[in-house]
Amino acid sequence: MEELLHYVWRHKMFPLEPLKTTLGKSVEVIDPGLPNANAGPDFFNAKLKIDGMMWVGNVEVHLRASDWNLHGHQHDPLYANVILHVVEVDDAEIVRADGEKIPQLVLACPPGVKERYNELKHTESFPPCYAVLPSLSRLTIHSWYSALQVERFQQKAEAILKRLHRLDENWEDTFMVTLARNYGFGLNGDAFEQWASRLNFSAVNKHRDNLFQVEAFFFGQAGLLNDVPADADEYYSALRKEYQYLKQKFTLPEPVEVSSWRMLRLRPGNFPHIRIAQLASLYHRTESLFSQIIEADSMERIKSLLSAQPSAYWKEHYVFNKKSVSAEKKVSDSSLNLMLINTAIPLLYAYGMHRGNEGLCERATSFLDSLKAENNYIIRMWANAGLEVRCAADSQALIQLKKEYCDKKDCLRCRFGFEYLKGKRQSL
Repeated sequence: MEELLHYVWRHKMFPLEPLKTTLGKSVEVIDPGLPNANAGPDFFNAKLKIDGMMWVGNVEVHLRASDWNLHGHQHDPLYANVILHVVEVDDAEIVRADGEKIPQLVLACPPGVKERYNELKHTESFPPCYAVLPSLSRLTIHSWYSALQVERFQQKAEAILKRLHRLDENWEDTFMVTLARNYGFGLNGDAFEQWASRLNFSAVNKHRDNLFQVEAFFFGQAGLLNDVPADADEYYSALRKEYQYLKQKFTLPEPVEVSSWRMLRLRPGNFPHIRIAQLASLYHRTESLFSQIIEADSMERIKSLLSAQPSAYWKEHYVFNKKSVSAEKKVSDSSLNLMLINTAIPLLYAYGMHRGNEGLCERATSFLDSLKAENNYIIRMWANAGLEVRCAADSQALIQLKKEYCDKKDCLRCRFGFEYLKGKRQSL
């Protein structure tokens, strides 16, 4: 429960009676200090009045006073400027490296705060703080949304920039690999990224004007042209033959394993074959796709760039060598929205960060705010709990909230969790 004691100190959730050190000296907390996530004391630059004298320095928090010695702080120069040791249990006298005694404050966590914290940690309802949500002000909700949106943007941008580094700082290739990953729609995301990372785009570009050859590259590297079934049709056989030629010509790496692709419980329109055919069509049709998206000034323009319909063969197929009822297989509008939310807009934001161009980051934020909210089980759960979801910016914030806070039971860093704890404390 040490993290809860940190929280109580940080938010000054102190008991009503005056604070005193273990030696009876009065303590007034002017500023609890800045939390430190790295090595060293827990809070930097705290401002305290101890026995009427102003002190500026660091604060360390432990459950038990003896933890100071247990962790070796008495020998560590990083703790030389600690002006107060905050503990729940006073079971030892502690000193700095030079032997000087450090004032200690015994701070009990208010019972109501502890009770509500346990509720948040152990309830099986989602979200655990649902009871307080209807009472929150719009300002509280939307200020937290804004922070979560930025956090999610930065998290996605960091993943994109790592991918960029792996791909020799090539933004066009990075865009295609990121797009491919999101074409997996979660279930096949890893397989699609692995597949796209094995594509030799410089080789594919030499045949970009020929859709059939692009398909040969794409399906071949996906491991979907490895065998010749007895019922192989003309298209499949020709595609396989073309891939064998291209593989030898460009010394292509080994394709991904067929077992990487998951099809169980997938709708036929989401089969890897259809998604790869759509990507092949998109790649064939539009050159310098990433550059065009960066220059696009509207969501409609980006949508038109990402729209794709596979070649004629796929009108009557969902997989190779098995005819189906004729149907258009173009990317649906809902899928296009997900491509915008998870690929185009984060890449625009990441590129803006990389180039130090705030205008691109602001454009990405504006685009996200203009898109319709996602409709998935996470968003429906939040909506059922009473939270407003106006647009994609809100839905992205709530996805971030669930994945990075609720799922990790990290309620102490959540502003809704703070309101829940504070509300319980005020009602005591």
